[in-house]
Amino acid sequence: MRITQRPRRNRATAALREMVAETDLRVSQLVLPLFLVSGKNERQGISSMPGIYRLSPDLILEEVAKAVSLGVKTFDLFPALPEAMKDQFGKESLNPQGLLPTTLRMIRDKFPDVTLISDVALDPYSSDGHDGVVRDGKIINDETVEILAKMSVVHAEAGADIVSPSDMMDGRVGAIREALDQSGFENTGILSYSAKYASSFYGPFREALDSAPKFGDKKTYQMDFRNAREALREIELDELEGADMVMVKPALSYLDIISLVKSHTNLPVAAYNVSGEYGLIKAGAKAGIIDETRAMVETLYSIRRAGADIIFTYFALQMAEWLRNNQK
Repeated sequence: MRITQRPRRNRATAALREMVAETDLRVSQLVLPLFLVSGKNERQGISSMPGIYRLSPDLILEEVAKAVSLGVKTFDLFPALPEAMKDQFGKESLNPQGLLPTTLRMIRDKFPDVTLISDVALDPYSSDGHDGVVRDGKIINDETVEILAKMSVVHAEAGADIVSPSDMMDGRVGAIREALDQSGFENTGILSYSAKYASSFYGPFREALDSAPKFGDKKTYQMDFRNAREALREIELDELEGADMVMVKPALSYLDIISLVKSHTNLPVAAYNVSGEYGLIKAGAKAGIIDETRAMVETLYSIRRAGADIIFTYFALQMAEWLRNNQK
């Protein structure tokens, strides 16, 4: 037998495999989502997300310190509020002394060099559990956008480096950019959830924030999982409106979308390794079906390989430790 091409030669040793590896992943590309809860010394477990907690601001500072020690320096903040603080218009979202702005200021004061991203959406504040104002059973786009623009200014004033609208309302990036610029925050960035799909993988997140819709679903504003070209339309519109970065969410079931978006934009592309994806790996490891560490590493590298420049993941600290121990 005469074989002239033997690809296995390049896989023969660990050193060779490292030399020809096509995809790299750096700890600086990882973003750690943080769930906030009011109070002091509060650490509330999330049953569907083992190892992830709702933390009060004092404990958030400890978590940030731990992350920074591992090289993770970018954080995305999500507030969990009691029902008594929610209403139809999400008025608490505009409170400069609210949980999220207060925590942003605390982190900024103690860790001036980290990057802080704030989630901009109404669902944590809405008594309806939707990302927009609800009237007669419908999500009202333009009225919601006005609130999101004001919310973004509140977050920028509190120290957010980047505001991240996750609502999928039409025109919100342009309105937020205009509001930020008019308020003197022309250097505050916008990372838009440009291609956010109506996914079944968000369940644990909604448990974490108690933000599930009280009626219906989110399919009139989040994207249909059957569509790919539509993502490019959303990306193009957000670029034109002033987005600095774009996101695809979720990640694993949408690796093709990440790749498609990467080939059609010059903006940095983020992907969100969402709560359901995290929970499935944790559950599989607990059941003895998979090796948790190997599955985590393979998952995050697959997202990077698809084209993501930035990865939001609840595995950020675990992955940072792995990278520290395995990258030379």
